[in-house]
Amino acid sequence: MSLAQRRRVAFVIAGAVLAGLLTAGCGAGEGVSDPAAGGTNRYVTGDGTSSVFAPAERSKAPRVRGELLDGGQFDLAELRGKVVVLNFWASWCAPCRLEAPELQATYQATKDLGVQFVGVDIRDERDKGKAFHDSFGITYPSLFDPPGKTAIAFRDVPPNTIPATIVIDRKGRIAAVFRKAVLRDELEPVVSKIAAE
Repeated sequence: MSLAQRRRVAFVIAGAVLAGLLTAGCGAGEGVSDPAAGGTNRYVTGDGTSSVFAPAERSKAPRVRGELLDGGQFDLAELRGKVVVLNFWASWCAPCRLEAPELQATYQATKDLGVQFVGVDIRDERDKGKAFHDSFGITYPSLFDPPGKTAIAFRDVPPNTIPATIVIDRKGRIAAVFRKAVLRDELEPVVSKIAAE
């Protein structure tokens, strides 16, 4: 069995074991409000859907600005001309921990193609977010967004689950959305194809 196959089997097994944690840990009961239950934001347990949009079907990404975990400032507009991968995560989210090494590996494999990854740490504490970055060796920046304003701004394709990943093309349009934890072998081909456009 190849490394990629072993990784996929381990991910599937871990996903099955953690399915309850996804619902309990990343759903309405743990820092994430379910609007159907009277919560104040739009985060709900994910449905696992993914969508990749043809260039003619892409809508413009909203303005994304804010403070980074390290205290610096971020403005998505400054990355125009690059493919941007926005990943919504939280330190308390078990599936986020499973996908973190996959995202870092995809970032390393695609950054020379003009791809920039940016995390969005939501419903979290700064110290816990920094510890998450350190423990998984994440080398790309993350916005610190406890109220989840960044996710709410994506009205056309709401990343209404944690984790969720949105890919923005070089023209600032939404090219793909993954409402689940993603593996490198799923994300990298999509990012590479968008980078080659």
